[in-house]
Amino acid sequence: MIPNSHKIISIADASALNGTQSEDSIILCYGHFNVIHPGHIRFLQYARSLGKKLKVAVLGDQSIPEPQRNKYFHQMERAEGVASLHFVDLVYVLDKISLEDLSIRIRPSVLVLGKEFENSDRQDIKEAVSAIERYNGKVIFHAGEVHYASADLLHGSQQDLESERKHLFLQACKRQGIELSKLLNQIGKFSNSKILVIGDTIVDQYVACDAIGMSAEAPVLVVRELETKEFVGGAGVVAAHVKALGTDCTFLSVVGEDENANLVKKNLEEQGIDVQLIGDSSRPTTFKIRYMVENQKLFRVSRLKEHSLSKMIEDQFIEKLRKIAKDYDGILICDFVYGVVTPRILSEIRSIAKENDIRLFGDLQCSSQVGNVAKFEDFDLLCPTEREARIALSNHEDGVEWIANTLLEKTRSKNLLVKLGADGFIAYSNDIPGGFNKKEHFPALVSNPVDVAGAGDSLLAAIATSMCSGATLMEASIIGACMAALAVQTVGNIPVSHQKLENYIRNLE
Repeated sequence: MIPNSHKIISIADASALNGTQSEDSIILCYGHFNVIHPGHIRFLQYARSLGKKLKVAVLGDQSIPEPQRNKYFHQMERAEGVASLHFVDLVYVLDKISLEDLSIRIRPSVLVLGKEFENSDRQDIKEAVSAIERYNGKVIFHAGEVHYASADLLHGSQQDLESERKHLFLQACKRQGIELSKLLNQIGKFSNSKILVIGDTIVDQYVACDAIGMSAEAPVLVVRELETKEFVGGAGVVAAHVKALGTDCTFLSVVGEDENANLVKKNLEEQGIDVQLIGDSSRPTTFKIRYMVENQKLFRVSRLKEHSLSKMIEDQFIEKLRKIAKDYDGILICDFVYGVVTPRILSEIRSIAKENDIRLFGDLQCSSQVGNVAKFEDFDLLCPTEREARIALSNHEDGVEWIANTLLEKTRSKNLLVKLGADGFIAYSNDIPGGFNKKEHFPALVSNPVDVAGAGDSLLAAIATSMCSGATLMEASIIGACMAALAVQTVGNIPVSHQKLENYIRNLE
């Protein structure tokens, strides 16, 4: 028996709705809901807030054009995903019946449609809207409230949350037909690949402090410094993550002519990474200090200069790039928007990759600075956060689905990961026959991380390494999610070894 089947009504004919009683405050939503992800949940929660009962119409298989059906799960599987949400009261599967017919018979007080339908030319949407308006019902186009944090910890214990997330994660693996045990063989192939990591170098210093109290002079916290520790960060730690997985790795970057540059070179070379650094006297090596009390970050101080490279430094960089790049399976760009990845260098990287059939992976991190991930065109994979994707498209209203598909189209990327912070990420593959994308939501496996600084870096490193070793995007995403789960359980961005990754995957089964 299908879970929550009592909430699902399959409708093949409008006559099946004869006798349905109209009720006040019914809210009706509509969509295909192929894989339930946080974007859908925001949309449905917003709709639920408008009335007493939330009913959802799921597009039936017969209503989907036949050439596109292979990218959708069966209608009952999609309905089951919607029905599993506790705030959804009823799910209609529209098998041949139209949204207009359903609307006429149940007479919702409000029809909520995604923002992508607001200017749609689809006749079925126009007819449904007209039907609602004829009896003075309301139609709202909305994507749900956009937010970048999770309130999950308010609704259950950490143990319960992690158990639920693990269950959802394993369900995602099952939907994709991927057995975790087979991924161990994939990890064993990592040593056969070579990856070049390019980007901004950062040294992260963590200052452990003891809280003394409030200052008598001003309303500020007074702390006593206990201990400091430095870590290689930025693109450098991504290279370290790649190397820790057993893959040959070269790191190419620009640094200042200072002690922090020496620290980076020494640290990475000790890990077996081929380090290619170009000194630039006009900038310091970026240095970030994080002050912490009992694993809680108080604030961060950054010492940096963000100007672009001079032509002389740029020429040196490109010369070195041309000498070494053709020997790699993948080039991974980690752009923190501190000036290293200039338009000219990016253009050169794309040309080299095209000439030598090298995979390109791009990540642009603009949490505290301005950047545009859409500049990474024709890449094999982009890994923006939802915020970064919205910034690139200047769109803060439409749903995650629209944002992802538009960014894929705009950048002509083969694959896309939209990172959702505590809600995990959604993987979109555009690299399949027929021009259709395949997607899956992978929840974050750790509900209460110690330090999220390494989550995105470790995820990117694992996915790039996996794909360069022959894994599909979905296989790589599972490996990456496990890698990120390990990375967030320690203070500092510390590389995760392939042995730890293998053990973690074994224990998930």
